Amino acid sequence: MNFGGIEQEYRQYETSGIVILPIPYDGTSTWVKGADKGPDAILEASENMELYDIETNSEVYKKGIFTDEPVSEKTSPEKLAEVVEKKVDRYIKDNKFVVCLGGEHSVSIGVIKSFAKNFENITILQIDAHSDMREEYLGSAYNHACVMARAKDIAEVVQVGIRSMDVEELKNIVNERVFYAHDIVKDKNWIEKVVSKLTDKVYLTIDLDGFDPSIMPSTGTPEPGGLLWYDVINLLTEVIRRKKLLGFDVVELCPNENNKAPNFLASKLIYRILSEKFFGKSN
Repeated sequence: MNFGGIEQEYRQYETSGIVILPIPYDGTSTWVKGADKGPDAILEASENMELYDIETNSEVYKKGIFTDEPVSEKTSPEKLAEVVEKKVDRYIKDNKFVVCLGGEHSVSIGVIKSFAKNFENITILQIDAHSDMREEYLGSAYNHACVMARAKDIAEVVQVGIRSMDVEELKNIVNERVFYAHDIVKDKNWIEKVVSKLTDKVYLTIDLDGFDPSIMPSTGTPEPGGLLWYDVINLLTEVIRRKKLLGFDVVELCPNENNKAPNFLASKLIYRILSEKFFGKSN
């Protein structure tokens, strides 16, 4: 499968400005399994999207979208991070805009390492229900519950939509850089405040459980009280128009065969971000 089901002319690596990397790993998740099936579900749903974006009056697929073979590494999250980091290094060297599809959130560690190494003074912007700030969990510092602790080791972090954490994570939390869901719902200026905390260069990691389960039930750990579609789109539009978005990942889709709507939401989200990145008002 290739993202968007686009024709051959627009999905060659050499001529594509965008690379999609599926990372179907689900080795450390602790409740509902199935995030390893997320990348295929997103790709399948994307083949049913309209490829014209109304809001930007564009067809971003004509920039070229190459869908790489899925990462096959399964032995450990540590080894996976090494493999993914090297692949992303290559894409960045080749001047591609990189989008990674998880898989559980631990797949983002290698991606973030590559971007933090290749770009100075970046911010990692996280949309998520969970803070993911444990130093280690179940014997691994590369567990899905530790991804933002690993990000914080190498870059500034801004967290949005958080509404669940363990008490031990508090030592890694920087409160002025965390936008809790219960505060967002009461603050009309929250988007401006988020953008003000970002450096000029941003890497975006989206755990789909950052969305409310009323529109995104297909995650391993759905948390009530999440963000809605235009909350996220309006935030990301401002980020893209005022900062330089370097790349992003979308993780933690745990597809349900009886409800395809969340799969479509994830694929549409990716296409909307790409459309804003390449054809938004700042471009």
